Amino acid sequence: MTHYVTGNTIKFLREKKRYTQKQLADLLAVSDKTVSKWETQKGFPDISLLEPLARQLGVSVAELLSGECIINRNRAGNMMRTKFYVCPVCGNVIHAVGEGVFSCCGITLPVQESEAPDEIHEIQIQPMENDYYITMDHPMTKEHYVSFFAYITSDRVQLLKLYPEQTCAARFLRQGMGTIYAYCNRHGLFQVKALKIRP
Repeated sequence: MTHYVTGNTIKFLREKKRYTQKQLADLLAVSDKTVSKWETQKGFPDISLLEPLARQLGVSVAELLSGECIINRNRAGNMMRTKFYVCPVCGNVIHAVGEGVFSCCGITLPVQESEAPDEIHEIQIQPMENDYYITMDHPMTKEHYVSFFAYITSDRVQLLKLYPEQTCAARFLRQGMGTIYAYCNRHGLFQVKALKIRP
């Protein structure tokens, strides 16, 4: 564990809930002096108190530990608002329908920001029967490769994980308007709209 809850986070969340130190202490069955010690960095809550503390402050344990409150504004679950998180250590890919707090290999992962492809990362899309055939003229070495392709529409996600020395290509069932994503392990996430492709 690389992060532990800070006094500033506890104080901020307590005040946001409009609790006094004593009110929060009573909810947790500790003394108000204990809460004061946490907030002034003269002590830490025991690990057994993290879950009840997070619950009383209205956040997840991950948010409590990171000090970042994440609000998933995608209440309808629209797949077009998909977010990707990629572990730089093991290459694990986490897909979420909206923002969240995720960690892997002891690292809190940032959400991947996508951009339009550049000359080196041009995503080529060819209609082929009922599919889109996706390719990139990109190295696929152990040091530099495309980790995944994804095709996302409003109601579904198709994702293909790639590995070094594989062909840099994917074939997805064509579902209409959407977005094609490609993730390069060195340069990040790129996207192109599938609606520009004519069958």
